[in-house]
Amino acid sequence: MTANRKPRSLPNEQKLRLWGVGWALALAFAAAVLAAGGTLYGLVVLLDFQKIDTTAKLDAKTLFDLVKLSFGVVAGAGALVALVVAYRRQRVDEAGAHRETTRLHTERFSQAVDKLGSDSPAVRLGGVHALAGLADDAPDDSLRQTCIDVLCAYLQLPFTPDPGTDPADQEEHHRYLAFRKVRHTILRLIGDHYRRPKGTHRSWQGCDLDLTGVTIDGSIDFRSAEFSDGTVSFSDATFSGGEVLFSDATFSGSTVIFTGATFSGSTVLFSDATFSDGEVAFSVATFSGSTVFFSDATFSGSTVPFNGATFSGSTVPFNGATFSGSTVLFSDATFSDGEVVFIYATFSDREVSFGGATFSGGEVSFYGATGPVPPGLLAAGGTPPPAGVTLPSAWLLSAS
Repeated sequence: MTANRKPRSLPNEQKLRLWGVGWALALAFAAAVLAAGGTLYGLVVLLDFQKIDTTAKLDAKTLFDLVKLSFGVVAGAGALVALVVAYRRQRVDEAGAHRETTRLHTERFSQAVDKLGSDSPAVRLGGVHALAGLADDAPDDSLRQTCIDVLCAYLQLPFTPDPGTDPADQEEHHRYLAFRKVRHTILRLIGDHYRRPKGTHRSWQGCDLDLTGVTIDGSIDFRSAEFSDGTVSFSDATFSGGEVLFSDATFSGSTVIFTGATFSGSTVLFSDATFSDGEVAFSVATFSGSTVFFSDATFSGSTVPFNGATFSGSTVPFNGATFSGSTVLFSDATFSDGEVVFIYATFSDREVSFGGATFSGGEVSFYGATGPVPPGLLAAGGTPPPAGVTLPSAWLLSAS
């Protein structure tokens, strides 16, 4: 199987960063001497010794105490050496275990990738689940990302379109549906893993997703998913058919790109989604023949550009959305045909811009919207606004 994106190479082993035994022992002895010297000095100061009696004779008791002290020093040195050796052995054992885990991961990875290239849809489906399981159990983030990259690359591969339901093409039609099931399973697994709290087992949050140019032609569930950190790209993707649900999703601290995406013939829901921090870009996207809901979404502290987007023949409601502390740009967007509504939306700052937008046909309604008039809106729409553009009376009065 070939992919548009080359998977990252797998590390063969974990490199040990250990000092030599000589250096480790020297440092350990130096630390022990400093600790002992500091303790002795502290005791001398604490007990307020003024002078050592140099005229005292060495008696048997003192000699015995010195012998015990000598043996104690030797025993302490031996324990120190044993501690250093045990530490090195533990680190070597850990590195060996990591190498063995990585070796087994690599073998399973190769087997799973081979399954993805099978002519049997069932075998490919098994490969998908195997790669997802490998990503969950990967010994490090690099190996996890490699598994995710391969699953994304599979979605980017070209596929034969549906030949239709003609009786003569029934076999090919069923084959198409079977392979379509494989693609939809990958998307479902991605949604499942992005709903899991970051840092927990099986969570893929923080990883990169490259879904550039993919075709999403069925119902996919990303509800309540959290996109935090990492980069998720739907650039030039096509949403055609079925429902794609981003309802209640959180876009926070990540870069999510829908630049150049085409929303055609599908229903895509961003209702109640939260756009806070990071960037979610819909620049140059085309909304044509579909319904894309942003109802009750919250745009707070993020950058969401719709620059150059085309709203034509689609229904795109922003009803009840809140624009606060975000930069939401509709600059140079084209509103022609279809319906784009901001009914009862709340504009609490002046960072929502319509500079250079074009209103030619269709319906664009700001009925019941509150807050300051977005910059560039009155200039782009004109006063009075063209037919199909509904503005609050307070905004129209501010222009007079």
